[in-house]
Formats: sequence, C-alpha cells, structure tokens
Amino acid sequence: MRNKENKHLGIEIDPELHRKIKYVAEYEGRSINGQILYLVRQCVKKFESEVEPIAPESGEGK
Repeated sequence: MRNKENKHLGIEIDPELHRKIKYVAEYEGRSINGQILYLVRQCVKKFESEVEPIAPESGEGK
C-alpha cells in the first residue's frame, strides 16, 4: 500500500536507458521503481559516508 506521506517524483528517461534499467531491475529481482529507489539510497549513503551526514529537517515526517 502506498504511503501518502511519501513524495512523488516524475522523471523522463530515454527509451534505451529505460530498457537497461528494467533489465538490471529484473535481474536483481526488483521493480524499476524499486531499483531506482535502491540506487538513490546508495547514492545518498555514499555521499554521507564520503562528504558529511545530511541532517534531517526539523518536524520531518509530520
């Protein structure tokens, strides 16, 4: 079930990159959306470990 507090992000992606991300997602047992979220989380995790932690906003999740 969708969490209504989550933000929606629409992106445009060229057909060839879409085909490739779909292939990788299926190979790893994820949906395309799940694969993109996984990659975004990995990017943030890497940034926070190499640069600095990102502080949460006050009142986050409300």
